[in-house]
Amino acid sequence: MVTRYRCTACGNLTRFDVVTTRRTRAFHHYTVGGDLRVEDEAVLDESVDEVTCRWCGTGTAVERLDDATVGATAGDDGASGAGAPEAT
Repeated sequence: MVTRYRCTACGNLTRFDVVTTRRTRAFHHYTVGGDLRVEDEAVLDESVDEVTCRWCGTGTAVERLDDATVGATAGDDGASGAGAPEAT
């Protein structure tokens, strides 16, 4: 399941800075040469600590979209609204 966000201050639907905390379990495989390869990583717990809009910089106006809202905005990339900055 993918979590989508919307900034109600500027209308952004596509660009957010998301800070998360994760607790994982992984198999660490070290080669004879000492190189590490992480395998079989599983997320045991994850929480979203902060979501900030990349366009206007606010975190207080960002809302999480539910599945019904995402379906209604599926064709909207967030760049068609008035005042939306150009993509870089």
